[in-house]
Amino acid sequence: MSTPAHRAPARQSTAVLTSVRQRQEGNRAGSLPRNPVGHALLQLQSSAGNRATAAAVQRARSADKGKAPENGDTSAGAKKSYRDRIAGLLDRFKKNLEPIDTFIKGVQTPVNAGFTQQAAAMANEGLKHSAAASGTSAASGNLLTEAAGTVVSGMDAYKNMKDAKTHETGAKHHTTQKKAKVKGTDAVIGAAGSGSYSAAIAKEVTKVQKAADAAVASEASGIASASVGAIKGVRAVFRVGGAARKYKRVKELEDPHLVRPAALTRLNESREHAEWAAAEAYVALDAYWDHEGEERLELVAEAIDAAWEAMGEVRDTAETIQRTERKWEGEADRLTRAQEYAKKKQLTKIGKETIGGAVGESTKAAAGVVTAVAAGTAGLASNPVGWGLAGAGAGLVLGVTLYKALRAATKRYEEKRHPERWAPESETQEKAASRGDSLKHALTFWKKVSKGERQAMAREIYALAAGPGISGSGDTTPEMRESARALLVALKAGPTDHKLDPEAWAQTLDDPAKTVGWISEIAEQLASG
Repeated sequence: MSTPAHRAPARQSTAVLTSVRQRQEGNRAGSLPRNPVGHALLQLQSSAGNRATAAAVQRARSADKGKAPENGDTSAGAKKSYRDRIAGLLDRFKKNLEPIDTFIKGVQTPVNAGFTQQAAAMANEGLKHSAAASGTSAASGNLLTEAAGTVVSGMDAYKNMKDAKTHETGAKHHTTQKKAKVKGTDAVIGAAGSGSYSAAIAKEVTKVQKAADAAVASEASGIASASVGAIKGVRAVFRVGGAARKYKRVKELEDPHLVRPAALTRLNESREHAEWAAAEAYVALDAYWDHEGEERLELVAEAIDAAWEAMGEVRDTAETIQRTERKWEGEADRLTRAQEYAKKKQLTKIGKETIGGAVGESTKAAAGVVTAVAAGTAGLASNPVGWGLAGAGAGLVLGVTLYKALRAATKRYEEKRHPERWAPESETQEKAASRGDSLKHALTFWKKVSKGERQAMAREIYALAAGPGISGSGDTTPEMRESARALLVALKAGPTDHKLDPEAWAQTLDDPAKTVGWISEIAEQLASG
């Protein structure tokens, strides 16, 4: 199933390059090319893209080589293992292609558009053919990445859909259901994107072959590109809206430092009673000193004992109040940090989706519209406006992509270099890796961060919101526990989201068997809008 998707674009690209080289060799006898630098750059882009794609395929095959099915004894287990292996291979293959895809979208495609515009303005047929060949290579690389991503997203959506049916309620149900929706949407958009890149390949091929229907192909490619860009832009707008709503809900939560525990009120009342008892004991002691009877010494001794006992109670109550206040302040600080982190994550998501999605993809969609209009009204004459819009949109998307990649690399570096920073306290601390090994781990872009700040913050929130039956959460004050649970509701992890009534939802927070699912759910909700 995956073989045609992997090889067809490469064959088509090779055939086109061969055709272009033959035409260029024929033209060399008659005239010299008008832009030798442009020809060299475009040929370098095409060959580099083909070599990089071949290397990505080889890396993915090497990574999967030697992996045996985990449950090969039964046909069901073998089938499941086979499906998981396919999904893993495709996911690794896609992630190996993503750096190439990023370069193509952010650099090669805008450069191709520029050379195409220059070739049209100068009526340079040789440069036009070279740009078309490079464009075919670029679109083939995009199609390969998009097709692999579409299949992976579809398989993930199916798997999470089955998991959501298995867990009908609770944190795991909500997490898997959300992932199923997201991956399902990714698969649909990926399919549309694959169609768009297929149209782009057809457009470039017609240019190379000087086909009569080149204008029609160019117009269709522009419409397809505009449609996909518009869909991605609209999706980004919805994501921005979701993140903004979540940010507003978290911001409206009460400051944890203002949540005064009822235990402190009771302790203060006990201290006041003890202080009154001590004062009364000292008053009685003064009165007994003035007593002239035979029982004077006995009364004085009793008064001293009463005063000493009252003062001891005052001292013990004061120490208990100090310990409770320190504990309460610590919990309030932890919950405040969690709230601030949740707000920061939503603001970051708003920024990334606005720049890379709502603005970047919409700009690329506008470029597609301009291309379609230009093709329909003026043949294949390139429009500088479309070129500028395409370059601007690609620049915005590339900027966000590079920011995400840099952030992920930094987190992977910290994960190895400073394992104690975000690792769970219950785990045995790993030894810090060297800078070289940490840098190598940072460059493994296909691996996800498993011990980062988001995971640590999810554990922190869960520890504060969990019930007394969870280890380490029994001493949490009831008021702070309710504040932490209010944060869960604001993060869209409340009873309604889990399809549970409040009492049953609270019981899941007091169930040790659901701890892993809860931490995964909180981490997911911190990242999404």
